[in-house]
Amino acid sequence: MNKSRLASKLKELRKAYSYTQEDVAAVLGVVRQTYSHYETGKRSPNFETLFKLAGLYSVSVDDLIQLTIDIDRNDYFDAPRPTTSSNDLSELVEYLNHPYNQKKLRFLTNTEKELIFFFEKISEKDKREILEFTRIKAHNM
Repeated sequence: MNKSRLASKLKELRKAYSYTQEDVAAVLGVVRQTYSHYETGKRSPNFETLFKLAGLYSVSVDDLIQLTIDIDRNDYFDAPRPTTSSNDLSELVEYLNHPYNQKKLRFLTNTEKELIFFFEKISEKDKREILEFTRIKAHNM
């Protein structure tokens, strides 16, 4: 694994998703300076961190390590934006990386995945209200 190529790819992915170093560091559970060292090549992420990064950017670990992906900023129009709570973002990454959820969500866009993640956290009453609202919006198109 070429450290400088991985470092530049991490920076390019982060910018393509419009994340700050603080956002990514919070998801990884490290301080910003540690994540900054990943982007400069001073440190290499461990395997667990590589899995989290791959999940965050919706790429395989193999693609991340082999650097076989090309970033096209236009392909990332539906990337989830960091929320005001980095804990929500961290929980979202864990949710998306869970094997059961990966099978269930494989063919959904990032926006659809984020909607399902938050939908599963609310009460049944709120779910019914949101479904009714969604039906109304769909019929008005």
